[in-house]
Amino acid sequence: MPAPAQDPTSDVVRWAAFSCVLVPVVLLWYGSSLAGAGGTALGLAAVTAVCRVLLRRSERGAARPAAEEHAPHRGRHQRTGSGGHRGGRHGTGGPGTGDGGRTPVA
Repeated sequence: MPAPAQDPTSDVVRWAAFSCVLVPVVLLWYGSSLAGAGGTALGLAAVTAVCRVLLRRSERGAARPAAEEHAPHRGRHQRTGSGGHRGGRHGTGGPGTGDGGRTPVA
């Protein structure tokens, strides 16, 4: 009977947790201070937690259906309409009209 398929992210996180324990033990074995080994353990645990979150998020993103991923969205540059509100002055005067853009906008 074949073994059930395991989650690769869980395997990575399991090995990272193992290293969070192993590295401080090795540091203590070779004469590092307890505070230094503890700080290293906390740092490794924080990095492991962030990596776990990012791996889970990427798995969810990869699991989305392709149709949902390519759905059109109306972003800033895809607005419909006449395009009359593009910023700047809307009066008749402006650069190139000879009045230097000093025509009042009503």
